[in-house]
Amino acid sequence: MTLTPTMSRSLRPCLLLLLICAVPGYSARAAIKSVEMLDTRTGMTLAALPRPLAFVETGIYDPLVPDKQPSVLYLGPEEWDRSGDFTYVLWAQVAPGVDGHRIDDIRSPGALVLQLDDGIVNLTALDEPVTAGSPYAPIAPVGQSAYFAIDVPLLKRMASSHKLVLKVRAGDLTMVAFNPRQETSAALKQFMIDREIGDE
Repeated sequence: MTLTPTMSRSLRPCLLLLLICAVPGYSARAAIKSVEMLDTRTGMTLAALPRPLAFVETGIYDPLVPDKQPSVLYLGPEEWDRSGDFTYVLWAQVAPGVDGHRIDDIRSPGALVLQLDDGIVNLTALDEPVTAGSPYAPIAPVGQSAYFAIDVPLLKRMASSHKLVLKVRAGDLTMVAFNPRQETSAALKQFMIDREIGDE
């Protein structure tokens, strides 16, 4: 069958829609749906994003020093289900860069801060790892990692923030900003929907 100019024009919107839907990651719901795993040591069911959110160190770019590489801090929410008793935590891992800020111990008090639209939140590290492993695979180069206690209200605040920034204490005691490499709100809202804790 030969397409007439009129038929061709009427098919363009349909073709455009098909192309857009075929682009990887366009369907946010399918791309960021949370995953589950069983921690065999504790019997807990762990739920997480398929990939943690990446935040990139700011303030070290120098066009005269091309070998400088920023550190990247990965952050991911987890739900721990102990037979219907739910706990929420943030997993964090630093992938150290080259010639950037030397990052302080992220487990120390005040070392990791969330900057949200409605204010800042100091994260508190858990003393000991509770699970045998994390649903998030370590990302090279592997530096420090830790779990931080959060609750549902804080998760809702994070999901509703248009701009979520991490502030991390450096070795010289300055707070270094880490900006998100991707949009964070949609992923966090979807995590909440998947875990049936609401996104309102």
